[in-house]
Amino acid sequence: MPPLIRGRYTIRTGEGASDLRRAQTLRTLAFGTKQLDSDAHDALCTHLLVEDGQDLVACLRLMTLEPQEIEASYSAQFYDLSGLKGFPGPLVEMGRFCIAPDRHDPDILRAAWAAVTGLVDGVSAQLLFGCSSFHGTDPAPYGHAFAALARSHIVPEAWRPGIRAPEVHDFVTGAGEPDMRQATQTLPPLLRTYLAMGGWVSDHAVIDRAMNTLHVFTGLEIARIPPARARLLRAVSG
Repeated sequence: MPPLIRGRYTIRTGEGASDLRRAQTLRTLAFGTKQLDSDAHDALCTHLLVEDGQDLVACLRLMTLEPQEIEASYSAQFYDLSGLKGFPGPLVEMGRFCIAPDRHDPDILRAAWAAVTGLVDGVSAQLLFGCSSFHGTDPAPYGHAFAALARSHIVPEAWRPGIRAPEVHDFVTGAGEPDMRQATQTLPPLLRTYLAMGGWVSDHAVIDRAMNTLHVFTGLEIARIPPARARLLRAVSG
């Protein structure tokens, strides 16, 4: 299968067990898990590999769903997503996005988003969603980031995820005024990109001790992406 993106970085879909194991190995390194990062959803997803020559520098997985299939998503383990069963159009879940810890080139993220754009357009998806992760399980260091999310980026009521996880952090109730400089510094890069394109988040974070993360449900309605940004991504995705 030809690459989806070819340039400084090549992006292609994974093929077979060897590519899947490479992605799982990078995820294990990036997420710092003690065991190989794998789960049952791997077999249901399309895996994207971002390569620099022979080196795998980033990976992610995508799962296409109809709204009524939302409970089969990875995110549904942590959030009550029954409200999204009425969403008007196909959905794509993006998960396990990670970049090799020794790579810091922002073009890796940009190229990955361009590839995702091409695949999302290919299935006429109307919503891209997933879990955006903050490192660690203590909400305190992310107070300003959560306050900024509470002020401007909470999901519309019609699609709002309910609580399903046993441990959550409500960052909306009692949210103060955020210091935007500090907020920006502590927002995960993937989440910053979602928000820049008009994305929204759940009103609570899940405390995931198994993955040593706090994560928030994140959605991006394709129709809300600013036209100039959408044109740029589609131009790169070819």
